[in-house]
Amino acid sequence: MSEFWIKAAQLLLSLSILIVLHEMGHMIPAKLFKTRVEKFYLFFNPWFSLFRYKKVNGTKKYAWFSKATPESWEEDKNKTEFGIGWLPLGGFVKISGMIDESMDKEQMAKPAEPWEFRSKPAWQRLIIMVGGVVVNLILGFLIYMMVLGIWGRNYSESNDVAYGFAVEPLFEELGFKDGDRVVSVNNEKLFDVAQISRHLLMRDVESVEVTHENGTSESISIPDDIGMQMWKTDVINPLIPRFHPILDSVVKDRSAEGAGLLRGDSIVAVNGSPVFYWNDVVDLIKPNKLKDLTITYARNGKIKTVNVQTDSNGTIGIAPSQQAINQAISIQHQTFSFSEAIAEGFSYGYWTLHDYVVQFKYVFTKKGATQVGGFGAIGNMFPGTWDWHQFWLNTALISIILAFMNLLPIPALDGGHVIFLLWEIVTGRAVSQKVLERAQSVGMILLLGLLLYANGLDIIKGFF
Repeated sequence: MSEFWIKAAQLLLSLSILIVLHEMGHMIPAKLFKTRVEKFYLFFNPWFSLFRYKKVNGTKKYAWFSKATPESWEEDKNKTEFGIGWLPLGGFVKISGMIDESMDKEQMAKPAEPWEFRSKPAWQRLIIMVGGVVVNLILGFLIYMMVLGIWGRNYSESNDVAYGFAVEPLFEELGFKDGDRVVSVNNEKLFDVAQISRHLLMRDVESVEVTHENGTSESISIPDDIGMQMWKTDVINPLIPRFHPILDSVVKDRSAEGAGLLRGDSIVAVNGSPVFYWNDVVDLIKPNKLKDLTITYARNGKIKTVNVQTDSNGTIGIAPSQQAINQAISIQHQTFSFSEAIAEGFSYGYWTLHDYVVQFKYVFTKKGATQVGGFGAIGNMFPGTWDWHQFWLNTALISIILAFMNLLPIPALDGGHVIFLLWEIVTGRAVSQKVLERAQSVGMILLLGLLLYANGLDIIKGFF
């Protein structure tokens, strides 16, 4: 349970930082263009706010657990009310004269005032709207620069994968073989060979040069649609480093535990077929769903045999030894100077954004629709123990994701407002307030539906 709360705390802190800075990206240009900002909130506040603050006529005013802004605070409309809501689904800046989630139709029905958003030139309104996205994007890049400057980066070269890669059937058809070592991608040395699957899924890989187990080298051509083939056939990691089949854990109340298998046991055969690496074990067990298998293993120098039954997924409840994995993959470490961290951090941020944009196309497949995740999926990105290194890496990733998602042309998102503003700039005609109000309503319903769908999938995956 403590692991859950540690993950939740990291997620809450990460989102709080990103939301505050995103909304500042809207508020600062609004203030610069002399546009009135009525409210600045971390989290949403339907029905009541946890905390409110406003400077009224030079006096600081505070309110805790209040249902509405005190009437006396309305005397000074030029000052912004800052607050914290109770619903951690985002945040908002209420800018006067703007169609937003507040749907303040009463204000919009009045004649436009000089200090309102709708009275400003289209180019100023455009800058105000893209401010949040720009901040999230810059922040993600800056965090990557900071992380590389402080912690550096781990990587593995071709010879660091002691036993080569295990190859999925889809890639065996292309010419890959078990035990291959990756030499280069598109005739360029790959910085971290452990990232080869990521490159194949999300980048334009035309060829991969490998060294086979017999010492011969080969340049293998990669089809243009390999990413979609991988996605549709569930081959997300077609090349996995091989390691010895030593058990790290045996899941409670599963057949492996009932058969007496223990941590540290080394599997040597399945149904009489010798195995040397973990992928051999998986390849022999997984196809046999709801069947009895004979597992031969070594313990304390003695060879023993047990019978186990697989479940409907073709598993028996065992996990590989992390020590065996570490012995099979040597990790090197690279540190960066201040200037190097800036350059490498920018490259890291660019490719993170690139890969996320590319993988977004998989969401629109039948399988992709079931892989969408909500707050539970995001929370599970964080480790069960507090780790500042991983915290900042995840925060940078979420910041870049928020930048991209907010720029989608969906009404109620920043991107929806941007589309209407670009239309106005190009045609010279502003979209009517009635159209904006309807678009905002449709966008909010759509976003709420997506939010319920994504978090509903998290609940289903967690309990079923």
